Amino acid sequence: MKYNKFLKQNWLYLLLLIAALSFPLVISSRYYIQIMITALTWAMAALSLNLILGYTGQASLAHAGFFGLGAYSLALTTKAGLSFWLALPLAGAFAAFIGLFIGLLTLRTRGHYFAISTLCFGVIVFIVAGSWIEITKGATGILGIPKPTPIPIPFIGELSFTSQTNQYYLVIFFLLLFLFIIYRLVNSLQGLSFMAVRNNEVLAEAVGINTFTTKLLSFVVTNFLVGMTGGIYAVLMGGVSPTVAGSNLTFFWLAYVIIGGVATMAGPIVGAVLVTFLMEYMYSLGEYRLAIFGLILIMAIIFFPRGLVGVFTRLYQKIKDYFGGIRGGGAGQNAAKSRKANETL
Repeated sequence: MKYNKFLKQNWLYLLLLIAALSFPLVISSRYYIQIMITALTWAMAALSLNLILGYTGQASLAHAGFFGLGAYSLALTTKAGLSFWLALPLAGAFAAFIGLFIGLLTLRTRGHYFAISTLCFGVIVFIVAGSWIEITKGATGILGIPKPTPIPIPFIGELSFTSQTNQYYLVIFFLLLFLFIIYRLVNSLQGLSFMAVRNNEVLAEAVGINTFTTKLLSFVVTNFLVGMTGGIYAVLMGGVSPTVAGSNLTFFWLAYVIIGGVATMAGPIVGAVLVTFLMEYMYSLGEYRLAIFGLILIMAIIFFPRGLVGVFTRLYQKIKDYFGGIRGGGAGQNAAKSRKANETL
């Protein structure tokens, strides 16, 4: 009974997981698999941004800066001979450590002041990455990053990550790990504190929540996750350059969250995959594709404030209430009216 309830509530997510796992088995084109790898990597970055933006209500615009810190950290440590599996959490820890000091300064501000101050930090990281030639190699970047070391599996042998398919499943693994971490965090007491700060920071402080510590924790966890994402991106691309810290990446990830659905688990993933494939499809349009993308973003903000996932959720709930009303003699429709009244209030 317990498993039937779980399947009934999460059937859509299970179908999406099956589709993602079978994608390289069904699609033989290396081109589309590579696009999917990039899209899922961007989905991890958007997921981490959604934690601080969607669930805590703080618009951090330094996301690409911490992504770049993680990418460069992993590149330097693996080039020095450290294993990928040790370098990756260290890359996340380094980004979180820097984020702790930045958060101690910037989180004392609120609203657009916080957004502007974090944006300035992101620009500083981008400039340093292009200017500190002795460490970052300047505009050329660090090339020749080794692939993850093989993992020994009992009765099977070593699992190598030189093939594109195995790299795809590596990204899937970390995406599921990120989803698990964020889901458990959001659905904990600490997650309730995040959302209380988002909804009304003054009221949250009045009921005893230390809003500064709450925002700082969310900021540090966010930077840890995006730092790891930067490390994964660096090792998959085999190199890293200052473009990984460009503020344009932050605004793209912000768009993925908005289009997919702010403060939803699936929204950043849906937004990242759909927009990445759409932008690749419109590649022949040159700079016009950015104008089309901007138009799509404006329409999403105006007509779909809850994103695509929010639209689907409401549509699914209406269909469920309708058929429930037919089977229950109108009880489902009355429940739908009551829910709508509560949303209005």
